Amino acid sequence: MHAILFDLDGVIYQGDRPIEGAADVIAWIRSEAIPHLFLTNTSSRPRSELCRKLGRMGIAIDPEQILSPPVAAARWLRAQSAGPVALFVPPATQAEFAGLPRWNGDSHQAVGAVVIGDLAEAWTFARLNQAFQLLMASPAPRLVALGMTRYWRTPAGLQLDAGPFVSALQYAAGIEPVVTGKPAREFFLAAAETLGMPPDQLLMVGDDIRGDVQGAQKAGLRAALVRTGKFQPQDLESGVQPDVVLDSVASLPAWWRANAEQ
Repeated sequence: MHAILFDLDGVIYQGDRPIEGAADVIAWIRSEAIPHLFLTNTSSRPRSELCRKLGRMGIAIDPEQILSPPVAAARWLRAQSAGPVALFVPPATQAEFAGLPRWNGDSHQAVGAVVIGDLAEAWTFARLNQAFQLLMASPAPRLVALGMTRYWRTPAGLQLDAGPFVSALQYAAGIEPVVTGKPAREFFLAAAETLGMPPDQLLMVGDDIRGDVQGAQKAGLRAALVRTGKFQPQDLESGVQPDVVLDSVASLPAWWRANAEQ
């Protein structure tokens, strides 16, 4: 292994609190000149806001070091989609789609793609049905999912992520989504391409047994599961076998020194 991919929420921080030792791990990885990227399924915030959040925790990174579903989706849309894009994402995230033609809100306007992100409590029946109606047009637009994560952990407990809403629209409209976040194989391969390395030289560090570990392994990466964030003991009985289970990201340097060359 020669490079590391880090999930953010649940690995580097939990809500607005840094995971103990995370800043030291990032300092270590830089001192060792280990290539790395941050992979997140967060679609409710742009990269610039994530960088400011990390900065307040003593972790300074550039937006280009973050690969997020909106960034990957915008790249895909520029290359593959024709027509206006209907964005069902928070206002702040829309900045990542700058330069793309936008749907004007008219239910009679044809669109080339419907993009679904994490709207959290902003989802209503009317808004979900609006996305469904756009997908039922002829010709049918593409359904673009900013990840298929099922849920994440907040200070108030577990909360639904974008995946369940995408699945509802997929079922109702009969359209297979283009997934631009975890656990899509293409998302992990995009990270490997960005680093200029084959997938089998990368280690993914995450707290989601499906989205991080299983997704990475299916793309040919190795994967570490941390016992922080959304981790639950039953994850280890899910049938997915992580390459390593760490108490937290703080345990990574010692494990890496002993195992990176294997």
